[in-house]
Amino acid sequence: MAAATPWWAPHVHADRRPFLLGRARITAALLAIAARAAGTGRIAFRGREADPFVAPERLTVADAFKRFAGWSDVFSRVLVERIEPNLGIGRATILCEYPVVEAALARTRPSDPRVAERFELYVCGVEIANAFGELTDAAEQRRRFDAEMAEKQRRYGERYPVDEDFLAALGRMPPACGSALGFDRLVMLATGATRIEQVIWTQVADPTD
Repeated sequence: MAAATPWWAPHVHADRRPFLLGRARITAALLAIAARAAGTGRIAFRGREADPFVAPERLTVADAFKRFAGWSDVFSRVLVERIEPNLGIGRATILCEYPVVEAALARTRPSDPRVAERFELYVCGVEIANAFGELTDAAEQRRRFDAEMAEKQRRYGERYPVDEDFLAALGRMPPACGSALGFDRLVMLATGATRIEQVIWTQVADPTD
């Protein structure tokens, strides 16, 4: 007698979606069984609660990122935690070609509209300057503002009015670019200071006081 084929064998189901959905229902049912056995109507852990008797929500990974994180959150966290500490080691680093969504006021690069004309200068893992070519297309800037506010409304339930004076002035602005230099950071690194408070000329309140 041939051995029974295990349920997880990949060749058994050409299209495994119905099979996996069935397994999902069975797995979720275990929550209800466990709750009944424990004599509880809710599952709670560290301030969070769930109803074990309600059918689970089906959420794709992509939708989860859209709802709870968003591209900017993921991008910023990876940049700050994994990339920035490694920049400007041995020599300064100019980090360039930022995604357009990470440069709301910068114009796109003509040869590749996916990236912006923006760069940041890093030394010893510290950002020293942020520079970009100014976006002077008022219509495109409005589109970006509207998209940003729509996302803020979706995620946080609030939005801010568009600065109409800024957009009006933008339409009359000639091509321009600029760089914002963190002078205090530059002085801190050049003098060997270990804290930025050591080089700021105005007194900074001690948060421990």
